[in-house]
Amino acid sequence: MRDLRGLRRLIDPSRLQATVPTWIEAVTTLVTRYSEVAATLAADFYDGEREAAGVAGTFTVPLADAPPAEQTSNSLRWATKDLWPRDEADATAVQLEPLDARLDAAMVKANGAMQRLVANQGRATVRQGVDTDPQAVAYARAAALGACFFCKLMASRGSVYRTAGTAGRDANDRFSGDASVVKFHNNCHCGIVPVFRGQRFELSPHAARWDAIYREYAQGHPGDQLRLFRQALTEHDSNPLPKSI
Repeated sequence: MRDLRGLRRLIDPSRLQATVPTWIEAVTTLVTRYSEVAATLAADFYDGEREAAGVAGTFTVPLADAPPAEQTSNSLRWATKDLWPRDEADATAVQLEPLDARLDAAMVKANGAMQRLVANQGRATVRQGVDTDPQAVAYARAAALGACFFCKLMASRGSVYRTAGTAGRDANDRFSGDASVVKFHNNCHCGIVPVFRGQRFELSPHAARWDAIYREYAQGHPGDQLRLFRQALTEHDSNPLPKSI
């Protein structure tokens, strides 16, 4: 995020047509570099989890490739789409804001999109490890206390993930991910944790609480589960577990 903020100077508000493409090219290079770092760190994490689980034998985690340049540039074009002048009759409220405000909003969108693209390479590396490691049986989602309701619900499911369906492919269109991996949204700091053969996986106290809320208020209501879970979670968050747990 720090390096991305530094690249903002490449955009000249008086020369958007000429400078935004240069900015997109520079940010794409930045994403590629940090995606490689994310994949390497994720492989180290996978090795540590494997060792902690007492798994016998050796295994080399395949590193996920950086996102295609086209994917990154598409995300950046989405982030900057409100910068361009429009006729007042056709413009949205955001597009009628002063250019400086539109540029600030574009950078916020770009920050979220780039964070997701980079973090996804770490997540994809762990997922590829689970896919190719003979001793891995599944992975679980890990959600922070400040996560959104969707991520909390996915984390409450435990170590059930290995297919696109269980990973949330069809659950919410606002979450993005490739067809074979779990979905994550912009600015999402959730991750995935490998689970190995013979390992006993237990939900954290918070994830267990989210699961109990889901079972009591949302389970058995096809098509309305996310709404009911979100509503119940909002009500119960007024009496959270102690932070020391």
